[in-house]
Formats: sequence, structure tokens, C-alpha cells
Amino acid sequence: MSYEKQSPTPSVHPLLIVISGPSGVGKDATINVMKKAGLSFHLVVTATTRSKRRGEKNGVDYHFLSEDEFRRMIKRNQFLEWAEVYGNYYGVPKREIEKALEQGHDVIVKVDVQGATTIKRILPDAVFIFLMPPSTEELANRLKQRHGSLSAGLDLRLSKSQEEIESLPLFDYIVLSHKGNLELTASQINAIITAEKCRLKPRVVKL
Repeated sequence: MSYEKQSPTPSVHPLLIVISGPSGVGKDATINVMKKAGLSFHLVVTATTRSKRRGEKNGVDYHFLSEDEFRRMIKRNQFLEWAEVYGNYYGVPKREIEKALEQGHDVIVKVDVQGATTIKRILPDAVFIFLMPPSTEELANRLKQRHGSLSAGLDLRLSKSQEEIESLPLFDYIVLSHKGNLELTASQINAIITAEKCRLKPRVVKL
């Protein structure tokens, strides 16, 4: 996939794009491909209480917080949405979205389906994109590679993935995530964003 590098030109009606899908579908990998392609957007960094994994950087991959810090942010209403997932807390910082939208920049938020459901209720004019695995077998293989075939939580993740796929009516678009061709996945998301920019009645997101 090749694009000319896009400058972060402010938009009169910046978009809030919510990318979701089952665990292991390739959300992070797809967004990384979009970054490398030079597409212009602000990616919101999620806050979490889970432990940092090898190679991850605070403020880049996640905002790594203690549980006490996370709870303080909840009390101050500083998250657009938050949830406990597999024993850890995850939340989308509200001010980061507000600031980027105020500057006229498109914003991408990466959340699980539960988070997307919450955001849909709060901000229905956001653009909701569901990344779909080519098959349940492919998704199972990806989860096994990530967590191990004997992982205690593997069956739980697979079961939850099936429930999440049943939430498709919540979303505006479905994009297949092919592990061997994430450039195609990224280009389809970019095509959706381009099409949304051509709407006669633009989406207007106000927090």
C-alpha cells in the first residue's frame, strides 16, 4: 500500500473513528500499518492497569497506571468510557479526544466491543468500524499464538469473541482483517474515512 504522506491539515468537521473487534483480530497491527502509510489522524492512547509487556512504551502503547490512579480518573469523570477486561482496567481518556477534535484532527479510538457499545450510546455520530476475522478458525489460531494453546483464558476469549461478533448491528462498517495482507485492511479503512468526508451532511461529534 502506498500513499502520499498526508499532512495533519485541520478539518472543519473532524471524525471520531472507533475501531473495534474481537481480541486477536489485529486492531493494533492494522493501525500501525496506517501510521507507517502516513495517514493523518490522532490515535488516542488507552489507559490501563495491566502490566507493561516487553517492548511496550508508556504513553505510546498505553498509559500504564496503578489501580489507584485509574480509580481517581474515574471519580473525576476523565474517561469517555472504561471497563474491566480479564481482570485489568482499560479506559479512553476524554480530554485527549476533545483536544484533537478542537484542533480539527480526525481521531481514532481503539476499543473492545463493550467499549464501542458505550461510545455509541454517548457519541452516536462517531464512525464505527468492526474488524472481522476471515474465519473463527483463523481467530482461534491468532489467540493461540498470542496466549498459548494451553492458556487458561483461551476458551473464555474465544467464547467472548463469538458474542462480540453478534454485536455487528452496532457498527457502520465491517472490514476483514487478513493477517497476511493488513495493507488491504488499512486501505479499506482509509477508503471509509475518505467516503465519510464526502457526506452531504457531515457527522458532527461534540463531547
